[in-house]
Amino acid sequence: MKKQIATLVSLHVGTGEDMSKQPCDSVVAELDGFISDRHRGFSRVCWEGDTEPEGTVRRNNRQWSGVSEEELAEIREALDLDRALTAEDLGTNVCIRGIEGFSALPKGSKLVFPSGAVLVVEDYNPPCTDMGDKIAGLYAKRSGEPLTRKQFLTEARKKRGVVGSIDVPGEIFKGDEITVKIYAPPKLG
Repeated sequence: MKKQIATLVSLHVGTGEDMSKQPCDSVVAELDGFISDRHRGFSRVCWEGDTEPEGTVRRNNRQWSGVSEEELAEIREALDLDRALTAEDLGTNVCIRGIEGFSALPKGSKLVFPSGAVLVVEDYNPPCTDMGDKIAGLYAKRSGEPLTRKQFLTEARKKRGVVGSIDVPGEIFKGDEITVKIYAPPKLG
């Protein structure tokens, strides 16, 4: 695994149905997710358009979600937003700085924190229509023109971050230096 160093810029948990997350200074990551977060659990129910039929109970590969400060800035610039796009409004748990192409981290990559906590990347987190509606309702363009769901969905594509599961429990703190171990498949033969 190739290693890179990143910084945890912000940390968020949330229990509401509106997908929002509130900032916090630290969080305890358990094997079933972040304490006090609505996505905590060993299993989840699939929704329409998920990898399995709607209503299927499966392993929770979405115990945490993350975005990068750099990709948030790219989305803001592409949409010409009147203010910075925040990780809280996107409903993500962690926002990091320092990994180019964060949304393209391959499955199996690991975020290792000083406490020993390890978050493993399970998948890319595509923008959804509900999130598009929420962002369109919260943000406007610098020109004063309203933002549309479709504009957000188009510009956030491939920059919306990743989701994953907790590999090793531990406490995570805002400002932590993170060792990112980028997964590379073994060479066979």
